[in-house]
Amino acid sequence: MDINDLRSLITVLAFLCFLGIVVWAYSKHAKAGFDEAARLPLSDDDLPASRGRQDQEGKANG
Repeated sequence: MDINDLRSLITVLAFLCFLGIVVWAYSKHAKAGFDEAARLPLSDDDLPASRGRQDQEGKANG
């Protein structure tokens, strides 16, 4: 086995790993987690940025 055989083997293994990740990413099993992560920026758990600034300005002036 020379270096070119090793390089070919590593290339094939990397490609198979890539295909595995693609299959996992597009599977129905992972869809629920991705949908939940997509809604995170829209959640109302955090304070709005403008309210946080008003609180800081009030402490500085008062």
